[in-house]
Amino acid sequence: MTVGENLKRIRINKTKLSQQDIANALQVDRNTVANWEKGESDIKSEYIPQIASLLQVEIQELFEKDTKSVYIGHKKNIGKENSVLNGAIIILNDKESIEKLVEIVQSSLKKE
Repeated sequence: MTVGENLKRIRINKTKLSQQDIANALQVDRNTVANWEKGESDIKSEYIPQIASLLQVEIQELFEKDTKSVYIGHKKNIGKENSVLNGAIIILNDKESIEKLVEIVQSSLKKE
């Protein structure tokens, strides 16, 4: 993921800040933040520490290239064309969502 993609992911999933909130804090135009997130322009290095502080993350998290994914499916239901006939694929990109999913699954298993 690019720095802009990480900015957007963290902004939406962890802080619920808007692009305008980020823009106001950095004293830039909202379109500037939108362009960073879309990868249409690079974020100036002077803003990186401020962005990390706003998002309450370490600077290195803005530069992470890989996201973790979770696959849930029924392998015994794989068809001839390698398509899942009865299953689900869930891709979660943040720790909080993964923990919430695990909590929901564990809760439903206890009810059975």
